[in-house]
Amino acid sequence: MRTTILFGGPSRERLVAVASAQGLTRVLPEADLWFWAPDGQVYNASQAVLLGHERPFELDLPTEGAPIGDIETALDVAAREDRALLLSLHGGFAEDGGLQALCETRGVAFTGSGAQASRLAFSKTAAKDVVAQAGVSVPESIALENAPAALAKYGRLIAKPAEDGSSYGLIFVDAPTDLDAVAQAAKEMPYVIEPFVAGLEATCGVLEQDGRVFALPPVEIRPSAGKFDYKSKYLAKDTEEICPATFGEAINAALQDQALKAHAALGCRGYSRTDFIVGEHGLVYLETNTLPGLTASSLYPKALKAQGIEIATFLKGQLALAEARARQAETAA
Repeated sequence: MRTTILFGGPSRERLVAVASAQGLTRVLPEADLWFWAPDGQVYNASQAVLLGHERPFELDLPTEGAPIGDIETALDVAAREDRALLLSLHGGFAEDGGLQALCETRGVAFTGSGAQASRLAFSKTAAKDVVAQAGVSVPESIALENAPAALAKYGRLIAKPAEDGSSYGLIFVDAPTDLDAVAQAAKEMPYVIEPFVAGLEATCGVLEQDGRVFALPPVEIRPSAGKFDYKSKYLAKDTEEICPATFGEAINAALQDQALKAHAALGCRGYSRTDFIVGEHGLVYLETNTLPGLTASSLYPKALKAQGIEIATFLKGQLALAEARARQAETAA
């Protein structure tokens, strides 16, 4: 199959996706580049423009190259030309199962989880329900109308978009006036409200490789200014990401165990990354990412490195899995 990096996408996480694609094309320079631009169209892209694009976390990539068409047209081309898509996409339709369903319908090979798992994981509410049944420790969900009483009970809450990533839209609720901001934000998109859990942030990747599924070394996160938001993740210079994490053997093992349980319960495939808070009373689940970032500053590549796995080996393994699954689906049809 012909390897094609499909990157960008219509969501506001497209900046991270472009930054991921910069790293991927350096590792797989032979791959074709398809840029899913903010206008909804897919274009052929050049390595020169992609790699020459500075400040990818802040500025959109210029659109250049010959147009292919909208995403469905591009996937038709991918099916006709027997392409395997290496997905450098995050958020929205690219990660909520919509794109994956279009690929599956056409028999197009693609990296990452399938439509059903992507749909489940992308909804923080649905994901919490599913992983809790598998024994993963999840936080309480609080309805907006019950938030004032919960704030009085817990002293601090956190609100986040129910279907978004890269720490966009986080609202820390420290006072009743902060609930006004949550109510306003909830008019634009669904929000999840939970008790704020003090502790250190951690993440743990899961990888399917060579016929087995295993957890990577956990990453410990010590964010700039104490908040791991978009700026702290991608723009701050003083955020610390330590891998392997220094929590100790028992906690690191628990992180790996719960990440594996979440991956399996949601039906993820290929790879995933699950985020937690390590608090004084143990672990608290935050979310599972089915297409975690693969930028130079992303957490999953750090875990791969700590495991001793080269990024090229990882990518080629994921492409092989994608191709095998596409062929299996074709045979079963």
